[in-house]
Amino acid sequence: MTPPAPARDSDSIPHIPVLLDEVLAALAPLAGGRFVDGTFGAGGYSRALLNGGAHHVWGIDRDPDAVSRGRTLPETAAGRLTVLAGRYGDMDRLLAEYGEHGVDGIALDIGVSSMQIDQAERGFSFAKDGPLDMWMEQSGPSAADVVNTASETELADIIYTLGEERHSRRVARAIVAARADRTFRRTLELADVVRRAVRKGGDGIDPATRTFQALRIHVNDELGELERGLAAAERLLGPGGRLAVVTFHSLEDRVVKAFLRRRSGTAEGGSRHLPAQAAGPAPTFTLLTRKAVAAGPAETARNPRARSAKLRAATRTAAPAWEGGRR
Repeated sequence: MTPPAPARDSDSIPHIPVLLDEVLAALAPLAGGRFVDGTFGAGGYSRALLNGGAHHVWGIDRDPDAVSRGRTLPETAAGRLTVLAGRYGDMDRLLAEYGEHGVDGIALDIGVSSMQIDQAERGFSFAKDGPLDMWMEQSGPSAADVVNTASETELADIIYTLGEERHSRRVARAIVAARADRTFRRTLELADVVRRAVRKGGDGIDPATRTFQALRIHVNDELGELERGLAAAERLLGPGGRLAVVTFHSLEDRVVKAFLRRRSGTAEGGSRHLPAQAAGPAPTFTLLTRKAVAAGPAETARNPRARSAKLRAATRTAAPAWEGGRR
């Protein structure tokens, strides 16, 4: 076995799973159960599921660092934890390669991990200087490629849509003007340009926050992966299996909320003035939480990252998975 990589500064910092008690309550791991931790990270949910009685947990992560760390955990040697390299949107295919075609529960913690942000060399942080990459898989087109080649209109659309930045046109214009003199290669180069274009508001949020969020989501196709992951979870969960999804901003939560409402048959109906539509496929989920569950004061006090977290959970019915993804 290849020795683990040398510890980085962020490896010594504890990484606390958000809404852990609530996720465990939603998934209710029982002896003999098989579970997927689709966003393995530091393995916090996986270990908690195993400690809670799960027979086996499949951990999936697209980040090679997370996979390498996970494969050194004692639970892998005991045969109760299997850590796979890949995207959670492919979870049913990944598990099928091991002969696993149905599980009892799936946990998803969406977005960038605190470990990835803490490592300046990953390029996610606007507070630390590093290469302008933002790769979760550490390969492919980078954030630098986007800011150096996309048109001003394309940049504005990305920053507005995925960062919800109301000054997106101003930011895009500033980026295009700055790159006429130099090529963006470092995170602080971009953050400085954004900060000059957008004043700091009264909320105390760094002006670069939304632009960096937008580029990260775009580079990693995070919302597309979330939609694929929800559909894969629908295919992989057995009847009575449970899905728990933790999100950290409104874009992610809207995707999860809309999916579960459609799949549970609780989506708002059409206008009463229009002809009635034919009944769609049978509901594949029953909601466990009609409203998103937020972290309590005690958790947010000890873990500030939990302030924006929301949990939505549902139980799989026996109905066949819908075909063709979204409907």
